[in-house]
Amino acid sequence: MSKFYFGLDAGTSGLKTVLIDRSGKVVTSNTQNYPVYCPKPLWSEQDPQDWWEAAVKGIRLAMKETRVDPAGIGGIGLSGQMHGSVFLADDLNLKPLRRAILWNDQRTSDQCEHIEKIVGGRKKLIQMVGNPALTGFTAPKILWLRDHEPNIYNKVKHILLPKDYLRLCLTGDYATDVSDASGTLLFDVRKRKWHLELIKKLRLKPEWFAKSYESPQVTGYMNAFAAKLTGLPVGVPVVGGGGDQACGAVGSGIVSKGIVSATLGTSGVVFAYSDTPQFDPEGRVHTMCHAVPGKWCVFGCMLAAGGSFQWFKNTLGRQEMEQAKGRALDPYDLLIDEAKKAPPGCEGLFFLPYLTGERCPHPDPRARACFIGMTARTDRPALIRSVIEGVTFGMKDQIQILHRMGIKIDQVRASGGGANSRFWRQLQSDVYNVPVVTVNVTEGSALGAAILAAVGTGQFKSVPLACGKMIRGIDGLKPNPKLVRLYDKHHKEFQKLYDCLKSEFPVMAGL
Repeated sequence: MSKFYFGLDAGTSGLKTVLIDRSGKVVTSNTQNYPVYCPKPLWSEQDPQDWWEAAVKGIRLAMKETRVDPAGIGGIGLSGQMHGSVFLADDLNLKPLRRAILWNDQRTSDQCEHIEKIVGGRKKLIQMVGNPALTGFTAPKILWLRDHEPNIYNKVKHILLPKDYLRLCLTGDYATDVSDASGTLLFDVRKRKWHLELIKKLRLKPEWFAKSYESPQVTGYMNAFAAKLTGLPVGVPVVGGGGDQACGAVGSGIVSKGIVSATLGTSGVVFAYSDTPQFDPEGRVHTMCHAVPGKWCVFGCMLAAGGSFQWFKNTLGRQEMEQAKGRALDPYDLLIDEAKKAPPGCEGLFFLPYLTGERCPHPDPRARACFIGMTARTDRPALIRSVIEGVTFGMKDQIQILHRMGIKIDQVRASGGGANSRFWRQLQSDVYNVPVVTVNVTEGSALGAAILAAVGTGQFKSVPLACGKMIRGIDGLKPNPKLVRLYDKHHKEFQKLYDCLKSEFPVMAGL
């Protein structure tokens, strides 16, 4: 009987379900959306039970559309937004104690400072777990709960990452994988295990944290509860999976040196493979365990990349949204058509894309977005183009850090919503001064999770071999030397603007 493999990716806006066959071909995919809650400015939460309901709907829809025999499902891989915190009370109740606090939540500045103080400074913390204390990570969220919601904190028995809550619902097992655990700030990235010394320094309990596995390893099997809801048979293997960045890298073939991904989703991530753990001493980019067993990755994350373009569409793009209604048009395409009317560099107009604070290269939750350099000549096309250029400059900041760490970059594989536009891909090539390609498959992290399921259950011998058979670069674009020079000049000016404004951002945040 033919085998099929599910990949589930619990993203910020929705859960994506992908089903592939034994050759790696995508048979079907769907996305089930759910809300984000923002009870206070810069807070971001979701109900984990929404993820589970979306997973059940996604699996059932995929099975209905394809009419695949449930007995042919060979495995399930899990991916999801990193750093989120799911607090659970006991082994008998799947309902979390509160809504999960997400990766882009910015409430934990005080807790980040406390963590670095406890361990003896930022450099010491980077030596311990490979990363500085940032507001998005899981550890400061746990301390925030202790500081602000002690009645809930005192009931905690388990803390899970978003995709691992799905695992619990599917199998009843508390488990995680090394790539996602790396983003908690409580994991020894070098040794690929929980950092018990740090956990104890922060007065947390080691038993709260699930056993960690390599990403393709089988962590458990579907139980009767999940089988009844999904229509799949009891006993389907579930593998470790990975955080969305590591799984997205697998889904784009970033499993060897020289190929780097640039993902323009809500956030903007530049991701590179590494055979050994490499660290930025300033902690601007993250070093974590890769979903490829025994390997590592280095990546940066700006918080509002595609999110900045989405903000423009929702607030200042009403005319494009109206034009697109009922005409099978994408308002983003209409906005980009407008952006093309503006000259490269927008005559010195800049957009700083710090709508939700920033992480890389500026770990600053108080940073604010702004347009700088407007004149009486500034028109709407220039505003739109400056948003796209500003986001791309932020991505180049990450590219430069990787270069300075000695990481080889021969090709950038573009993905996410920003990769849908040839105009934006060419702009990336010109700004990065590197050839930019897309890949022949576009299912991202969910595909990576499905690949890990196929590898972990014996369909492929290794993750790189599986990616080599399924994924290839297409539609290559080369940098335009003239625009490379122009954008290099503009990027240098862009980098100065944060330094000019950083002392004002805390003042603005307090107004």
